[in-house]
Amino acid sequence: GVPTSVEGVARSAGQPGVGELEVSFFRPFYGAYRIIHLEPDYSAAVVTSDTRDYLWILSRRKTMPKEQLARYLTMLEAWNFPVKLLQYPSGTVAAVNREAPQAR
Repeated sequence: GVPTSVEGVARSAGQPGVGELEVSFFRPFYGAYRIIHLEPDYSAAVVTSDTRDYLWILSRRKTMPKEQLARYLTMLEAWNFPVKLLQYPSGTVAAVNREAPQAR
């Protein structure tokens, strides 16, 4: 629909070189962000919290190939994330089958 954006502040949390950040969109409150998967070319990442209460599949591209999304879903299922609850940009909740809407 309508393009939106948000700005935040991030700072390293933990050991140098480890994908752990503290991010604030509403200072002074910070949330923990853990990068649990990162593509070698930085084109996409999977991010969660230290308590696993949220999960994002992020991409630098507007769309993600279905095969790539399926690979992430398989990986996340193996790590016991409730992938059936993921919501996609269209606002739909996808079933665990690999026919999820194309990520944006």
